[in-house]
Amino acid sequence: MNDPIGDMLTRIRNAQMRGKSTVITPASKLRAWVLDVLADEGYIRGYEKVTGANGHPALEISLKYYEGTPVIRELKRVSKPGRRVYMGVNDIPQVRQGLGVSIVSTPKGVMSDANARSNNVGGEVLCTVF
Repeated sequence: MNDPIGDMLTRIRNAQMRGKSTVITPASKLRAWVLDVLADEGYIRGYEKVTGANGHPALEISLKYYEGTPVIRELKRVSKPGRRVYMGVNDIPQVRQGLGVSIVSTPKGVMSDANARSNNVGGEVLCTVF
């Protein structure tokens, strides 16, 4: 698999289109950090570490809905393996005039765009959520 973050985001999108309450994705530290930001911002209920069907560690993500519609309306991968996108603290984009969130991988860890601005750090923009 070339793009594990892109795979996880696609699994979340597909599960929400089908109305699933949970989705399972292979576990990694980076995926868990991205899920921490999504949970802190209120886009998912949470996640827990489980053992997958083949014995490998996995993450079970609890999706969040409001009146039957998914809380996450749009989930886009920005920095891809073929084209990495790095931005300084002044260049980090606001998603939908601040209503959405950019998830940024910084030297101080994976965080939302607002936290990156308050910590005065830039980094790789992993994805945007609205």
